[in-house]
Parts: sequence; structure tokens; C-alpha cells
Amino acid sequence: MSKIISTPCGEIKGTDSDGAVDFRGIRYATCKRWTYPEIVTQWEGVYDATAYGNCSYQPRAFYNEEENPGKIFYYNEFRKGETYTYDEDCLFLNIRTPENFTPDSKLPVLVYIHGGGFTGGCGHEKHFDGPVWAKKGVISVTVNYRLGPMGFICLPELKAEAGHTGNYGLFDQITAIRWVKDNISAFGGDGDKITIMGQSAGAMSVQHLCQSDLTDGLFRSAVMSSGVGMGSFMTSTPEKKYDFWKEVMKNTGAKTLEEFREVPPEILFREWKKTKCSAMSAVPVKDGILIKDGAKPKNIPYMVGSTSHDMAPAVLYFLTKSWAKKNGAYMWMFGRMLPGDDKGAWHSSDLWYWFGTLKNCWRPMDKTDHAISEDMTDYLCNFVKNGNPGGDDKNLLVWDKCKSNKEVMSFGDAVSSNGKLKMSKLIYNTLTTKPVGE
Repeated sequence: MSKIISTPCGEIKGTDSDGAVDFRGIRYATCKRWTYPEIVTQWEGVYDATAYGNCSYQPRAFYNEEENPGKIFYYNEFRKGETYTYDEDCLFLNIRTPENFTPDSKLPVLVYIHGGGFTGGCGHEKHFDGPVWAKKGVISVTVNYRLGPMGFICLPELKAEAGHTGNYGLFDQITAIRWVKDNISAFGGDGDKITIMGQSAGAMSVQHLCQSDLTDGLFRSAVMSSGVGMGSFMTSTPEKKYDFWKEVMKNTGAKTLEEFREVPPEILFREWKKTKCSAMSAVPVKDGILIKDGAKPKNIPYMVGSTSHDMAPAVLYFLTKSWAKKNGAYMWMFGRMLPGDDKGAWHSSDLWYWFGTLKNCWRPMDKTDHAISEDMTDYLCNFVKNGNPGGDDKNLLVWDKCKSNKEVMSFGDAVSSNGKLKMSKLIYNTLTTKPVGE
């Protein structure tokens, strides 16, 4: 059943779905190739928001993931059986709000920025599809932004044109948050109660946004999973990327910026992947505008954490712990050994639980998994509402800010299942969640 509401941009049609209303594929900005986004302020007629919008072009747009052994694990986990459309026209977001919302509801909002190494992903993969947060009084927003050479190219010609270059994908994210702030009241939300959240490259994005003066006043708290503290190791100046992107430009056959802008996406991505060191080419840079030397995190509430079988888990745990202690963050460790295989609590595995979308997963999730997810979504939504994840009327535990190992919240299995980390006493000397299954 459809539902039409009025927004500052015009009327929009969404779909009733499982106790919530979904507004999918909302265009929040427009842009041309390698220009900064311009926010959408108006549309004609009734906007049809009943289907997801395009994803940014990314490597998987040009090959069959089922035939790529190096990508098959995450394909089977998050995308198998799904169909995605890819385009340069990709600046879309999705809103899920409680079915009984009104413009006076003033509900808190959680804006999620997906990961994928700044080169892949979108805001409506299986694990993001239908978060339970709306049932807990929190509006969810997931965002698509430009990726890879579409979102993180750096060229002197582009700097001459706009005054700075790089970080196009991060500017997309900021514009999406600004659009939400300006329009969310029509969906029952409060633009002054926005929390941003990201995982992996999404967490690195969130950290950059939390350190930028361009985002002052746009959100009041932030959540970062499996990525906090990593951004500084990957961030250089645009000038250090120029030679790489000049080589990509040459290899496509383009001689001018105008010609480069007309190169077909499949050729652009092919030459980008073939050019040496491409894995570190499409990442945020210190442009002096959005990312500046010496920038400090905003003085707002934070939740941060990682998984026990994460990428370089011991290193990531150390970085997360150091950042949490320095910035007074609430910290967690996710250690549930997911059923269905022996991969443990791998990188991104916690997303099924944070979104409460276990029903979308192929794995034989049991009452333990559902109980863990119920806990995690309760803590998360409590944080979005109050700036403190624990200790409310849902009988949640008091969760203190991280000062030592004792304040790290543990979600998942017992100490003995810590697998290859061999640091269980360090990681699991923590609080415990409510008894599983009760």
C-alpha cells in the first residue's frame, strides 16, 4: 500500500512495509562527472520513492561476481540473488520510518554510510534492507555516494576548475546529511537529532566527517565499526595522487579533462584497475577544505568497535581502543561465531545484527543470534535517542565510556571461541550482555 506525503521538495510516494513506511531511491543531489554535488531542493509532481535508486559505478558493475573467486564470499553473504543498477547518476538515499509517523513526531534519525573500501557497495544490499530501527522509534537513512574513480579522483585540472579536488564521495555524504536535516521533519524526524554511522570505509568516512568544520551542526553523535583510527594512515594530499591519475587519464586515450569526462565508465574502471597501486588511489585526501591537517573530532557522543575476526583484528582492536579512550567513546567488541561456516566473527559480520536483518541472511540463525541482535539494536537505538547506549527502561546494562578493558561491551560468544586472536583475556575482560535467549 502506498503513502503520499508533502516535503519541502514536493510530494513523495512511499510504501507501507512490515510496520514501517519505506521511501526508496530519493534523489538528494545532482552532479556531473567530477563536480561537487548540488543539493536537491524541489521536484515536479509526486516523486515515486517505491524502488531503490542506482548504485555508483564500481568494479563489480563490469563482471559477474559469481565467477570471481576473490569476491565470492561477500557476494554470497550480502548480494546473491539480488539485482543492482549502476550509473553515474547515483546520488540517492532511502528512508524507513514508523508507519504512524506525523510531521510532529520528532523522532531521532540514524544516517548510515556503507563501507566497501571506497570502491564498492551501496545502501540497499541485503543486510541494509529493512532495518528494525523504525520499530524501536528511530528513523533509518541509508545513502549511496560516488565510489572509486568516480568519487575520489584528484587532478590539477579539477583543482583549477573548482578550487580544490578529491573527496567527491565525502561531499556526497555531507550533502545527503544536509538534505536529511532539511527534509526529515516531513518523515516524522527531528533534524536536530541526527546520528551518523558507518562501517569499514564508512567508519573512516564518519571519522572524517566528525573532524570537518563543514559538518558543524549537521549531527549530534556518531557510530563507527571496524574502521575508526585507520583514516589517518591512508590520507595524503591530492598532489601526491596527481601522477597516478594522470597515468590513468593517458591510458584511457584522453588528452584533456573534457575528453576524460567523456570516457565510458567501463574503460575508466578498466584502466584504473590496471594502473599500479590502484587500491590506494581512490581514498579521501587532505584537500584543505573538508579534511585539514590537525583536525580534531567534534565533542559529541561516540560508539566504536570491531569484530574478533576482523581484518588485522589485533591491530584494529588496538586502534579502536586507543581512539575510544582518547575521545571518551562507548566501545564494543563483537565476537559471535556466525552459524553456517567456520569463518568466525569476520569483517562486516556484525552488520546483520546492528540492522536486525537476520531474516535476509542465508545462515541458519537461531534464537541466540536473534537475542544478540535484539540487544545490539536496543543499545544502538538508545544511543541514537539519548547519546548513551545503556541503562534505560529496556533493562539494558549500564555501559560506561571506555577507560580500560572493563568498559568494553562484549556481544557474542564466550572467551573460548576467540579463534586465532590469542588475546582473549585482553578483549573479553568485558561487560556481558543480557542473558542470551531470555
